[in-house]
Amino acid sequence: MSTFRRRVEIVSTAQGDQGEVRAALEDDFHHFRVHLRHDHQTLIVITGEALRFPYSACPQATEPLRDLIGMRLSPIAHSVTRQTDAQHQCTHLLDLAGLALAAALRPPQVRRYDIQVPLRVNDRTEPSLQLNGVPFLAWVTQGMQIEGPDPFTGINLREGMARWALGALSADEAEAALLLRRCTMISMGRVYNLDAQVHASSTDRCYSQQSSRAPDALRIKGSTWSFHESGEALCAEDQEWLNQPFTSETPHCSLPE
Repeated sequence: MSTFRRRVEIVSTAQGDQGEVRAALEDDFHHFRVHLRHDHQTLIVITGEALRFPYSACPQATEPLRDLIGMRLSPIAHSVTRQTDAQHQCTHLLDLAGLALAAALRPPQVRRYDIQVPLRVNDRTEPSLQLNGVPFLAWVTQGMQIEGPDPFTGINLREGMARWALGALSADEAEAALLLRRCTMISMGRVYNLDAQVHASSTDRCYSQQSSRAPDALRIKGSTWSFHESGEALCAEDQEWLNQPFTSETPHCSLPE
């Protein structure tokens, strides 16, 4: 149980004047999907699906994704945070939607991110990210500080990193860096017994943690899984869904009962 792992798989296709993107995310705590349709300039429709999640309210967070409909496509995944208030979205669904939207502007392709964050020793760890099976990014972190390598040395994961990354790095590098940042931060949840919670905390940081909703957002016990030995099982159940042929039907993802 010492290594946190996440996999993100994105499949983009196009046919005539429309394109679609299917994206899946799975890690120790979450399993989500996003499906969108675009006209090569604008987001037409987007749906989400919650397969494994920490709180009972999380599946309802697929609805606020509709706030993104009508936005101009952007090669910057982080652009979704300018279209909607991230504190009223599921953090991970919104991240996945941003990655899918950025993929919409690339030629049709498959993109896979694999992230691992080893157990912290004296608050130090070495998170790393692979892109399509090739090492792409690796850090040494102490607490919330990146100790190296350059140009990340001295960057704080919590304070101003997104602004710095979007200004100093290429779009692909910034996308990877912000994904690795997210995983480095949430991997800290591995040290806690999350099932001891009764409901979500009222932090107002995301959909389920809104103060008005948190008391009713009950903890889904047993929703934390371990992929310590290998990440190969991550997104294994998504392969058929990800690789469905382009269809003219409106994207639809059903919610768990």
